[in-house]
Amino acid sequence: MDQTHGVAEESDGGSVVHSVTGEIDVAVAPTVRERLEQAVAEDGTLVVDLSGVSSIDSSALRVLIGTHGDCDSTGIEMRLVITEPRILKVFEITGLTDLFTIVPNVAVATKALGLTPHSEPGRPPRKVSSCE
Repeated sequence: MDQTHGVAEESDGGSVVHSVTGEIDVAVAPTVRERLEQAVAEDGTLVVDLSGVSSIDSSALRVLIGTHGDCDSTGIEMRLVITEPRILKVFEITGLTDLFTIVPNVAVATKALGLTPHSEPGRPPRKVSSCE
């Protein structure tokens, strides 16, 4: 079992993307919750990239549902990026595809929110924080 995980935040001036990687379970969910709560408090939009997630459990789903509720109550739009069929299946089985806006990649997520891909042409996204 892969025991590595991480939460990284990248900003490109027009959007902030929170990339979650690894196994997201009861041991990791509190860290993810903390990082996403900070994002809701600071950002006008929220993109959560789950494309690097290898497995997800009910505690992680609760974190995402809670974050969605926080976003909804503060008028923040939230998008999930899910590329792994196994992870998408969890959302389908639990009916969470009806709650979340799920997109196939970060570019679609930021475009759906009306955000620019880069603050300055030719500048790559800047990693502003990470937790591994």
